[in-house]
Amino acid sequence: MRVLIVTLAFLGLAACSSQPATEARAPAPPAIDIVAPPGAGAGVALPSGALTTIMFGSCHTAERPIPILRTIAQARPDLFVYLGDNVYGDTHGDMSLPELRAQYALLAAHPDFQALRTSVPMIATWDDHDFGLNDAGGEFEAKALAKTLFEEFWGTGARTGSRDGVYDSYVFGPEGRRVQIILLDTRYGRTPLTRLPQPSDRGRYARSTDPAQRMLSEAQWAWLAEELRRPAEIRIIASSIQVLADGHDWEAWETLPLEQARLYETIRTSGARGVVFVSGDRHVAGLYAEDGRLSHRAYELTASSLNLSFRETSDERSSNQLGDLYAPVNFGTMRIDWAGRRLTLEVNDLEGRAVREQAIAFADLGL
Repeated sequence: MRVLIVTLAFLGLAACSSQPATEARAPAPPAIDIVAPPGAGAGVALPSGALTTIMFGSCHTAERPIPILRTIAQARPDLFVYLGDNVYGDTHGDMSLPELRAQYALLAAHPDFQALRTSVPMIATWDDHDFGLNDAGGEFEAKALAKTLFEEFWGTGARTGSRDGVYDSYVFGPEGRRVQIILLDTRYGRTPLTRLPQPSDRGRYARSTDPAQRMLSEAQWAWLAEELRRPAEIRIIASSIQVLADGHDWEAWETLPLEQARLYETIRTSGARGVVFVSGDRHVAGLYAEDGRLSHRAYELTASSLNLSFRETSDERSSNQLGDLYAPVNFGTMRIDWAGRRLTLEVNDLEGRAVREQAIAFADLGL
């Protein structure tokens, strides 16, 4: 077998600053075999007790330093959830996916990632750039190989190997303090979106009510309905793309309103309470809330990006947005106060400070 070698250097990132981004090179990593790239490593065992602090993040490249991962590692949350675009391995046409293999190899060797991996338990789903192609869905011909590479990197093959995607679910904590985390796969079974005739700065996709278009496969819909009936107090539904936001024309559940409505109806029909959405993808972070979608008020935390901030501010506005979006590098946090029966959603900056915050009483989640 021909062995491919990668010797890419990490590029610097000046984030969370009013100054323009500057480049700072770190030492080049050693040569790495990317035919069989290394996995993420065993990491820290998943927690068995009640969760009180869960952190979330998305969108980083291993070709740059990722100092925010050290901030998260120092905070020692009970769990960290990767929401997708965990590497940027888009194919340039070779369906053996050498670019994706190379990026997984770089991430495995990245000192900032290893600092987090060896100190904080973590779980993950994917988005388009670790699926293997920008904005791709089920039409991507290398999706089965991309799934295998994802499972080999994160060590999840025993859990998801038989599924048509990487969707998965975990329940943490004892009765009365259970947190279920449902990781959706919005790539493997999704049909192509409808493109706008004239893309703009708002995005490139039109809303479509074509009943043939879907976000999840039928197998994943059936699985989700079953998972929502598992006993739990708080349920976090992690979607790589935004669920509630309607202020742009990029990828989001809003582009397929019939599927979006089906998601809400599946949750309502299951009788599930305590549901909160988390998402990534957008290279901005924010908070959203809307009534009338679920049997209780729906909230969403979007956390993006960990080291790929493209601007300092954002004037984007969704109808259900809580305050301004936050554009510098960031991660998200859910803090659960079981005794006080409330939780708090935060957007956190490079140093870990809460720059956006929303307190939610359990009663507002139907609990």
